[in-house]
Amino acid sequence: MFKIWVDADSCPSEARKIILKASTRLNLPIIFVANRDIPIKSKEKINTDLFTMIKTPSLPDAADNYIVENATEKDLVITRDIPLANRLVEKNISVINDRGTKFTQNNIKELLSIRNFNHELAQIGITGEKVKNYGQKEIAKFSNCLDKELQIKIKNNNN
Repeated sequence: MFKIWVDADSCPSEARKIILKASTRLNLPIIFVANRDIPIKSKEKINTDLFTMIKTPSLPDAADNYIVENATEKDLVITRDIPLANRLVEKNISVINDRGTKFTQNNIKELLSIRNFNHELAQIGITGEKVKNYGQKEIAKFSNCLDKELQIKIKNNNN
């Protein structure tokens, strides 16, 4: 069975709820990876047999490196970190972000280039592209993308 990996450091709480519900509903193992404690509210139903929280050292890219080293081609990774997504796509691992974008061989290099350009602008004091709020539209898009990717994984796993 495949696993759902979550780069949990920057994953919004609403997305975490959706991921946890999907894991429970479909009986899929889920692994949150972060370099700090990630709060899980007591009202969120978690199947503790399926849920794992990995806390990595507080070193740059420690959580990212853990995911890259442990995720397999069967798995699904959820991250908004484009350099991490690039590393995973290069390993043929399915990756989506918390806004409903699927990272692929066809779009990752362009997204990485835009990210790097905005990062360079920020380093010299110019504000780049602003990230939009995480509202109902983004939540719905993420939920739909997650469901679609999980159904693909389930179908491929059963073949």
